[in-house]
Formats: sequence, C-alpha cells, structure tokens
Amino acid sequence: MRAVVCEGAGGVEVLTIGQIEDPTPNVDEVVIDVVAAGVNRADLLQRQGHYPPPPGAPGTIGLEVSGRIAAVGSEVEGWSVGDECCALLAGGGYAEKVVVPAPQVMPVPDGVDLISAAALPEVVATVWSNVFMTAHLKDGETLLVHGGASGIGTMAIQLAVAHGARVLCTVGSADKMEFCTRLGADVAINYKEAEWASVVREATGKAGADVILDIIGAKYLTDNVKSLAVDGRIVVIGMQGGVKGELDLGRLLAKRGTITATALRSRSVEDKGRIVAEVVGHVWPLVEAKKVRPIVHATYPLEEVAKAHEALEQSTQSGKILLTL
Repeated sequence: MRAVVCEGAGGVEVLTIGQIEDPTPNVDEVVIDVVAAGVNRADLLQRQGHYPPPPGAPGTIGLEVSGRIAAVGSEVEGWSVGDECCALLAGGGYAEKVVVPAPQVMPVPDGVDLISAAALPEVVATVWSNVFMTAHLKDGETLLVHGGASGIGTMAIQLAVAHGARVLCTVGSADKMEFCTRLGADVAINYKEAEWASVVREATGKAGADVILDIIGAKYLTDNVKSLAVDGRIVVIGMQGGVKGELDLGRLLAKRGTITATALRSRSVEDKGRIVAEVVGHVWPLVEAKKVRPIVHATYPLEEVAKAHEALEQSTQSGKILLTL
C-alpha cells in the first residue's frame, strides 16, 4: 500500500511516498481504509527524529484517521466491514490502510462528513482527558487556553463554552483573535502585542484562571502560576517553549494549585479506550447537536504531505490540517 515514508530524520524533504506492507489485524484489532488523516505537531517532531513511536506502534507517522472498516479481528464486536469510523492511533495514519486496537475506534458523529471526522480524534481525546477528566473544569469556572487557534485550542474553546465555562485564550495574530472570539472565547489575547498574564489578571478581576491548558511548557511556567486562581489546575500537554523552567513553589502553595503533565500517545490501549468511550458518550452528543464542530483549516492530498507539514510549521492556520487519500 502507499504510505508516507521518512528517508531519515530532518526537514520536509525527508517525506516521500513509498510502498509498505498492508497491515493485518490481531484478534482484537481492525483495519481501516483511510480516507483522511490529521496532521499534528507530534508528527513534525517524529519527522525531525525527536518523537519516536512507542514500542509496538507502527513507524509510519499519523495519530488519527477517518475511513471505513476493511477487516475485523476475530474477537472484535460491534464493527463490520464497510462501517464508517474515525480512530485515535499510536502511529500509522499517513497510509492507505492502518491497523487499530478496536477500543480506539469511534463512530463518525451524525452530521459530520467522513473527511472532517479525521479532525476529531486527537484533539477531542486530548481536550476531554485533560480539561475535564484530569482538571475537572466546571460550569462557571474560567479556562485559559494557550494556542487558542490550534486544533486543540479551537476544540477546548468549544467544549468549555458548551459546559458553561468562561474562556480566555492566547493567540499570535489579530485574525486569530477574531476567529477565537467567534468560536465563543470571552477574551482573546495577542501574546505578540500584550503581556498576556497581565490581561488574564485584569480580565478575571485579579482572580485568575481555574484551569490552564498549556502547550508551551517551560517558557510559560512562571506566568501560568501567576495567572492561576486559588485551587487552580495547570495541565501541561506540550513543550514548544522548552522543557526546563523555574517553579515558584511558594506562590503555587499559596494558591493551593496543582500542575499536571500528561501525554496521550504513550497511554495503554485500555487507558485510551476509556478516554475514547467518554468522548463518544459526552462529546459526540454535543457534535451532533452542533454545539461543537471539527474545525478544518485546509486539506492536502497525501502526495503533498510536505506542504501540509510546512503549513503547520508556519502556525498561520486556525483549526486542523488534514491529508486526504
């Protein structure tokens, strides 16, 4: 089958289209004929040689797909050949077919087309597991999202608003500020033009944010703690701003704050299955009621994977970038 093959590690020039063996399912797995695959920042890191797949995962890049069931393992229930689906992966998405543990496969929500469904698994599983299952965002609380116009950011804004939370976000342009406020953010802050921590303090009446979803890491650690409300929760899910920072434990203690760092890709099949089940139970009804939607910025054919990676690296998009087959 056709798949994206990395000839070494480095820039987009290492991405080529090659031929690899068709996958076959184990008893508890399915094979999906891929229609579309999401492009994520983790994919860029893997291409660069900085984020190898976990043991046992396919070496091919790609953490989420949509498509149709092509084969079903002998112990799998609830799925049949031809069923439309989307899936959370540990790897393998940039290919014509991918094998997936059955607990990580989800139906396509009613009202969502099959290509756009590829924009859902990674961001929804990330936001739901971190903002709601880990940080327990509640109705009436304030969520601060860094990277508000990213795939994760746009989903976090929508889900928080749907659950009655107030949302603040940081972005890198005036266009993204406008986009995020149209999605429901109460306050969008251009971090290139304003000191975002001061804006958060002012916008919350000095109370701070109850939950902070952070994709930056070390660079924002100090200001995140400053921006935290009493009993607030910071969840770090990315390290775009570095891996080592200085933590003011006194300030964190005074606020009775917590900092949690999480990763989705390395979780067990059982853990991912639990998250996926919650997503289908709690988020899919919101999608079907049109309170939440996948945000697709652009699609590229598989052969233009280098252009897709370049587009994501430029950080000019609002929402997700997809590859189509």
